[in-house]
Amino acid sequence: MSVPAGPVRRPHVLILGGTTEARTLAAELVDRLSGTPEIDRLPGTPETGRLPGLRVTTSLAGRVAAPRLPAGEVRIGGFGGPDGLAHWLREHAVDALIDATHPFAGTISFNAAQAAATAHVPLLALRRPGWVPEPGDDWHPVASLTEAAEAVRGLGHRVFLTTGRMGLATFAHLTDHWFLVRSVDAPEPPHPPHMDVLLARGPFTLEGERALLRDHRIDVLVTKDSGGAATAPKLEAAREAGVPVVVVRRPAVPEGVPVVETVGDAVGWVSATIH
Repeated sequence: MSVPAGPVRRPHVLILGGTTEARTLAAELVDRLSGTPEIDRLPGTPETGRLPGLRVTTSLAGRVAAPRLPAGEVRIGGFGGPDGLAHWLREHAVDALIDATHPFAGTISFNAAQAAATAHVPLLALRRPGWVPEPGDDWHPVASLTEAAEAVRGLGHRVFLTTGRMGLATFAHLTDHWFLVRSVDAPEPPHPPHMDVLLARGPFTLEGERALLRDHRIDVLVTKDSGGAATAPKLEAAREAGVPVVVVRRPAVPEGVPVVETVGDAVGWVSATIH
């Protein structure tokens, strides 16, 4: 007499998300278990086949009021440091962890590396390529927002600040400068005393960025090296207008963590890791 087999546990992938790449990755992984006979793979995605029964969870930090939700399961909020994340990985039987956070979300990346090592879960970092200066660019690379604030002093007085709302306190002492601050959500004090806030979410157009620099008489742009196409037009507009650009270099990925630059490569890694 045969005994009916019990339910088979689905392999579980946790994506630390919040980026366009994280949403695309979640959608691609979910599509692979949709049961449809044909799957439209992203360009460059290996012929790794279907990942049957895969469970995909994306974790969002919760810093944006109305985030764009990805496919699959979603959790919002922090884990309570590396120990909390390690506990979550064990409790929810995570088989693979992908850090697809913003290139400047350094704390969660190091927490992920420590948690993955503690819980013995394979970890991959998905990072979009950084920007590269082109002929005509006047870039001033710096290592931090603090250095960016100092660099601004000698470059201009009307500043287009596109580093997000979380680091405005670093520029609060610049009382002789005017800032145009662009962010998804409204910033909170402390912040520069002379500023206007533009609430907007990319992607942005080249024509729009040209008009913004012109209409606000911007003479210096401050940005993080976030990479990607959604916010890159500001760099081309600055190049055309001869506006200097202070570029904050991105932090390094934790040592020992493998890195890929495309969603297709991340899908291939998941397939190889799960199988």
